[in-house]
Amino acid sequence: MGASAVTIGGVLPGFSAQSYGNILGANERLNVASMGVNSRGKAVGSNFAKQPNCEVLYSCDVDTRASERYIDAIGKIQNKKPKHATDFRKALDDKDVDILIVAAPDHWHAPAAIMACKAGKHVYLEKPASHNPREGELAVAAAQKYDRVVQMGNQRRSWPNVIAAIGELKNGIIGRPYFAKTWYANNRPSIGIGKLAEVPSWLNYDLWQGPAPREAFRDNIVHYNWHWFWNWGTGEALNNGTHFVDLARWGLGVDYPVKVSSNGGRYRYKDDWETPDTQIINMEFSNDTLMTWEGRSCNGRTVEGGAVGVMFYGENGSLEIEGGNSYKVYDLNNKLIKEVTGSRKIGSGNLSDPSQDLDVLHIQNFFDAIRKGTALNSDIVGGHQSTLLVQLGNIALRSGSTLNIDPNNGRIKDNSEAMKYWSRDYEPGWEKVLY
Repeated sequence: MGASAVTIGGVLPGFSAQSYGNILGANERLNVASMGVNSRGKAVGSNFAKQPNCEVLYSCDVDTRASERYIDAIGKIQNKKPKHATDFRKALDDKDVDILIVAAPDHWHAPAAIMACKAGKHVYLEKPASHNPREGELAVAAAQKYDRVVQMGNQRRSWPNVIAAIGELKNGIIGRPYFAKTWYANNRPSIGIGKLAEVPSWLNYDLWQGPAPREAFRDNIVHYNWHWFWNWGTGEALNNGTHFVDLARWGLGVDYPVKVSSNGGRYRYKDDWETPDTQIINMEFSNDTLMTWEGRSCNGRTVEGGAVGVMFYGENGSLEIEGGNSYKVYDLNNKLIKEVTGSRKIGSGNLSDPSQDLDVLHIQNFFDAIRKGTALNSDIVGGHQSTLLVQLGNIALRSGSTLNIDPNNGRIKDNSEAMKYWSRDYEPGWEKVLY
């Protein structure tokens, strides 16, 4: 990891990342526009700005306050302030922009990625890949049609010890893995009952809603609480479950399931929160493997000593990938037989930037894919497949049914009630963005 820091993130003494990039030559520079810069978007964009031969040209946000903070932060990193654009489509019209970072709310992920592909831009797409399964399919199609590089931000796909752990699984360290348990636990407070309010002067609420059907502004939606409303968010399953369900899918070597079921609800508080705060998702696959996700938004009791993680159970033992860049292997008698730790501390409770140093590896893989044709660690096809698993869990819960799935394409079979959630309604006029 130390060697990686030298070759990937190293900067000559006395030079900033930007000045080093200028030395390497402007023809190699990748120019970036950031869409959504308030929290996680600010962290991701700052990490891009710190990379040699990368420049952030645009700060795109409907919140002028957030954009001002971002512009100031990026200016200090690269010694040049990006331009503000309330509407990210202005940045897409700029021929100098190579990449769009999408870190806006979930309902914007696939539409923005599709628009960027159409405009000839590559996309770094924060998870989840889409708000609903149909949008995920359309994002995959757009990346292929316009031959664009689209990397999903499930950054653990690029962490060295996580890669090593999956390699150990493939090489049979616990025999054949047949069950993967994933989890997330937190102590989120109530969001209360929102009151109708005047839209703040700093917010373009109409553009914030974008393709989603319009709802009146309430004082408990913007910024973070949109996660818990179906119109814009996707709940904890996609907010945090995507990361570890993705690792489980990778480790078990599966793509699409054959059966999905889910139970859960909003149990802790009586407020406006619509998505489950407690949920179990079960996913069965045709190669005789099973995967589960346990999400507890409002009770932070750990599992296996961690707030997040995935445990693989196999014929000869088990392997745990914790929240950080580390893993443990146990035999059938629960004896720890191997432990690999990383030197970088991961702040699992840090909502915006828990692993900046390690995430550099994911960004550099994205750059290499653009410049050299290197295979992506998390392309949009795999990103869609992992996102779809937890989307199917939400659909099973909302439709009150066990879903039978076509393992060839992930489509729901013979269930018209469940298929109502496969796509979504759009604000009139926005359908043309996707189709």
